[in-house]
Amino acid sequence: MEIKVILHTEETTKDVVERLVKENLDHKVSAYLKKYENKKDAEGTIELKVEKNKKDLFNAKLIANLDTDEFIFEREDYENLDDLVNNLFKHLKEELSSK
Repeated sequence: MEIKVILHTEETTKDVVERLVKENLDHKVSAYLKKYENKKDAEGTIELKVEKNKKDLFNAKLIANLDTDEFIFEREDYENLDDLVNNLFKHLKEELSSK
């Protein structure tokens, strides 16, 4: 299964978000995604929306559609963008490990 990654973020954070998503997909959740690889016609998308709020902190929403499974995680008011993205992928990994 090829996973399509869709990012919605400001230009100023685009490079950081791309790096973090790649690191998380390659290292944290890659083993958990293997169960979807052998399914014929399986499609996968991971969509990440990151924005700054009125408090000048980061909010984000991660939506993962993997074959017939959908996972949605949201976090608000993070000062550190790395912590925010890593936290979202940590929750995705935990959900995938319980399936």
